[in-house]
Amino acid sequence: MKKILIVALVATAFLQNSFAQDSAIIQPSPLLSSYYELKNALVAGNATTASLRAEEFVKALNAINVSNVNEDVRNGLFKDAGYISTNKNINKQRELFATFSTNMYALAKAMKLTANPVYYAYCPMKKAYWLSSEAAIKNPYYGSAMLTCGKVAETIK
Repeated sequence: MKKILIVALVATAFLQNSFAQDSAIIQPSPLLSSYYELKNALVAGNATTASLRAEEFVKALNAINVSNVNEDVRNGLFKDAGYISTNKNINKQRELFATFSTNMYALAKAMKLTANPVYYAYCPMKKAYWLSSEAAIKNPYYGSAMLTCGKVAETIK
């Protein structure tokens, strides 16, 4: 009887640990979440929210270890997010978002940020890319003026 109880306790502990690890992987990293929120603010045309989300991104980037990421990419993310956070002009923020997205793509390729697919979308009018959590196009470069302009160029799994 004691052996069965011990086996049951060990199995339960193993399963709980396994589920905890799986649920942690499913959640996007704070960096990716902040990036998506910034992108959504640009889609909505809200410069104030975009600025706040860029600030959150900088804090999240400071809080994690990205030592396995190219230093130029890391520095570019800091620089671009910093510029977006201090700029209140939506058009300038959208312009800065292009290089920010290029660096974020490099980060997403270098380290797994989520267990979910990350869609790398392209805007032919701006000739720029962005990352999205969904395949449906919501263009951050032109917002409501050209909301669905673009296509998914790659899916990062």
